[in-house]
Amino acid sequence: MDLIDIVKGYISNYVSLSEQEFTYLSSLFVLRNFVKRQKLVEEGEVERYLNFILQGLARKFFIRKNDEMVMQFSRENEIICCYDSFMSGEPSNFSVEALEDMVVVSITLENVEKLYEFSPKMERLGRLIATQEYLKKESFEYNRVRLSSQERFINFIRNNGYLLQRVPQKYLASYLNMKPETFSRLKHLMKKPS
Repeated sequence: MDLIDIVKGYISNYVSLSEQEFTYLSSLFVLRNFVKRQKLVEEGEVERYLNFILQGLARKFFIRKNDEMVMQFSRENEIICCYDSFMSGEPSNFSVEALEDMVVVSITLENVEKLYEFSPKMERLGRLIATQEYLKKESFEYNRVRLSSQERFINFIRNNGYLLQRVPQKYLASYLNMKPETFSRLKHLMKKPS
């Protein structure tokens, strides 16, 4: 599958664009490559891009008392961005780092605004994507506080088991708001036959 087809497929989940509309949209994209461990944005920098991941995996995190607090993982066909910084132009509270070599298509806020002016469909696309991202974040935050460590772990494995092979365990533990030893113990318990 061609990279442009991946983007078309993602967008078609939200709106149906004509060839002309998609051509205009893609003309505003920047194709960017990152190597493993490279930062897309650093805490304290202004987030300039909304990034759609074509290949690879990234994490969004911040530092608290010398610990990295992971807030998000995004992989192929998902978006990663420090939204508050992107929308406000203020320095980011987060860093975004490539966990694997990555290829992303990125768009600036200025170009997002051009899209909104170009067509009501583009504004609808932006609203639907923003709503979807907000709902994912709300659900994550609610479950992170509401569920026990074991429930969070089981829920995570059920919905994101593929990350066990792609992400270091210490990052997964941080994401689930638990100590690495707790994550290890729960992982071991899951492997035991009933």
